Amino acid sequence: MNFRRIAATLLFICSILISPYIFAQTNYSDVKVDELTDAQVRQLIQKAESVGYNDAQLEQMATAQGMKAEEVSKLRTRVEKIRKSSPASSVTTNSEKEQNDDGAVRSYDQPDASINSKNLANQNTAQVKDAFGNLIPKIFGAELFKNNDIKFEPNLRMATPKGYIIGPDDQLLIDLTGDNEANYKLQVSPDGTIRLQYVGLISVGGLSIEQATSKIRSAMGSTYPSLRSGRTNVAINLGNIRSIKITLLGEVVKPGSYTLSSLSTVFNALNASGGPNENGSFRKIQVIRNNRIVSTIDVYNFLLKGMQTGNIRLQDQDVINIPVYQARVEMSGEVKRPALYEVLSTESLADVVKFAGGFSNKAYSAKIKVLQNTNKERQITDVNADDFGGYRPKNGDKYIVETILDRFANRVEIEGAVFRPGQYALESGLTLKQLIEKADGLKEDAFLNRGYISRLNTDNTLALLSFDVDKVLKGTQEDILLRREDKVTISSIFDLREEFKVDIKGEVRAPGTFEYAEGMTLEALIQMAGGFKEGATPNRIEIARRVKNSDATSLSAKTADIINVNIPVDLKLRDSVIILQPFDVVSIRSSEGYQIQQQVKVEGEVLYPGIYTISHKDERISDVIKRAGGLTALSFVEGASLKRPGADEAKDSRSGNAIDTQEEDKQKMVNLSRLKGEGVKDTSSQEILLLESDLVGIDLKKILNKPLSRFDLLLEGGDIIRVPKQLQTVKVTGEVLRPINVVYRHGRGMKGYIKGAGGYTYNANKKGAYIQYANGSVDAVGHVLFFNFYPNVKPGAEIFVPKRAPREKVGVQGWISIGTALSSLALIIISLYK
Repeated sequence: MNFRRIAATLLFICSILISPYIFAQTNYSDVKVDELTDAQVRQLIQKAESVGYNDAQLEQMATAQGMKAEEVSKLRTRVEKIRKSSPASSVTTNSEKEQNDDGAVRSYDQPDASINSKNLANQNTAQVKDAFGNLIPKIFGAELFKNNDIKFEPNLRMATPKGYIIGPDDQLLIDLTGDNEANYKLQVSPDGTIRLQYVGLISVGGLSIEQATSKIRSAMGSTYPSLRSGRTNVAINLGNIRSIKITLLGEVVKPGSYTLSSLSTVFNALNASGGPNENGSFRKIQVIRNNRIVSTIDVYNFLLKGMQTGNIRLQDQDVINIPVYQARVEMSGEVKRPALYEVLSTESLADVVKFAGGFSNKAYSAKIKVLQNTNKERQITDVNADDFGGYRPKNGDKYIVETILDRFANRVEIEGAVFRPGQYALESGLTLKQLIEKADGLKEDAFLNRGYISRLNTDNTLALLSFDVDKVLKGTQEDILLRREDKVTISSIFDLREEFKVDIKGEVRAPGTFEYAEGMTLEALIQMAGGFKEGATPNRIEIARRVKNSDATSLSAKTADIINVNIPVDLKLRDSVIILQPFDVVSIRSSEGYQIQQQVKVEGEVLYPGIYTISHKDERISDVIKRAGGLTALSFVEGASLKRPGADEAKDSRSGNAIDTQEEDKQKMVNLSRLKGEGVKDTSSQEILLLESDLVGIDLKKILNKPLSRFDLLLEGGDIIRVPKQLQTVKVTGEVLRPINVVYRHGRGMKGYIKGAGGYTYNANKKGAYIQYANGSVDAVGHVLFFNFYPNVKPGAEIFVPKRAPREKVGVQGWISIGTALSSLALIIISLYK
């Protein structure tokens, strides 16, 4: 029983000690859910799950930690959205894999067979890869008959060709003109005849249009005698064009029989069938008519020259045969049109280079590498440019045209102080002096004592050769013969010294650093700086000059030469002038007794508020109040304040750029609120920075009762004295439930006003509360042992309750310390029960 009681006690103590640390590390009162990323929300869910919380308990925890109701609702929506999302909905990358129905795993990095077949079927694209990702070179000419933009359709509206062969179903249009007028539309019968009125049957089948015209005119001569005398003319043309059937065989994409127009040519038929396939020949396409080859077509003549040699007009029952190619080679590398080319036995490597459009502008044309296939293996051969015409390509050859070397065979370079630096051609016998002359000679600022040549040794290591520039040009030193890739450098004198500058500071209109020029005078520098300011004195101008030979061992060694000079204020030219040296620093001082008017501002409950100029150095607050006519009947003397922003801000105030004090204080409070919303850990220093004020706490009542006392401060330029009206409220801000202005009541303490603002928040730093009075002075809560002493509250005061610093997260060491403490406590309890 004692052991159970001890265990229950330990569990109770652990729950008390550990539970505040579970979620106390995060302040949820200022959390904006819309500003949280998905990763942050997931971390919040994981933290809740790690202690056994579900989503509902997560919301309860957030509410207990101060999260607003609308933010809790947004958090619920975000959690539900993340719960519903799954890895399957994420974007699948190319490196991911999926499992097929048969259990096999297929990676998207490897294209499948369907993708490969699609690529092979669309070889009009320039980049096609095989199943292993290797680039497949396209077959030259394959895209011709697959390109939908190229149409090989016969022109059906042209005049009837004289060589057109008439066949059955053709319609002949016979027109008689002259003494006799007649029109006939005659259909050619299956046996090749036409029946002409008053003439009879005429056989025209198998005749050309020109032959049929002659035969018909002769047959009509007996019926129309004027045809013989020429007074009547006859014209014969085709009407409806018949269809013919042709057959495509061999290595064709879509072999079979096709019905075409009788005006169609071989290219029309190839376009209809898709042209040769992967194994088909583009160089020996055969047209077979009546078991005899009547034409052999080389498509390369059309592709390379635009000539349609052998593209005859087809006739009914013609057969087009596309044989297998005999030799095909690959041209790759630096050519204009890399591809697979079909070559004939009579062609050479030079012809293949022409097929490829010639070499590119980066090609190494002196030699081509050839990868050949032998009966057992592959071999490599180099073919020189002189042998291109005599080399006979073999089937399977792969020609590789490499790029030229990225180097120059005859380049030298010169840079630096020459008129035309750059790269030049290395001519035979070119010397250093000749190269300088090619660069139009040296500039005036050239450093003549030394130049150098960067030269590559035979092993490409760098070597430097120095020379005397002046002696080489005069011929007193031996000239240097240049080599390939020599780089000549001739420096400028300005490259070898520090840039000369002079500085001018003080009472000039444009102080700064100026470039030194030889013979520069002090008056010239002052003129370059815009001249003297109004308060400058031309007397006791100081020039600080560098010391070059100081005694480094002496404790009193000089660090600068100081020269004091006087010059005319009008900078008039004179005989004796001060010549400056490089790196001189000139200081111009103000005139003795010169003063710029200083102004102060009096605001609020005085008879004559406005801006007043300080008339003497020892003028005080009481003096300017007296000049302002004194206080009005509604003035609140205890709340009078002095703001001392400084002379620079006073200038902005006179120019109309100063911010109204009330608006400035309001902006500081806005910044403080924003800072709290961002969850800054150490707000105490940030609050001091943001609420830092230029107010000086004064007691105007004592000042007016006893002028010239220690309370009566001396005025400075830019001071602002504000005398408010009788104030009747106390402002309570910071970590209170309802920041508000509370009506002032005499005798009411600081805690009473905080209570009137709803009391402290859970995150308030009660011990750090302080009060700022209307005159700018600040007082804080005093602490002596366990007793707190609150300052008195006056009208117009502001009570501020700062935020408590957030608790640090409990790390591994913290949990170890807690465990150690619990173990020690358990041992103590056990020892007590013994």
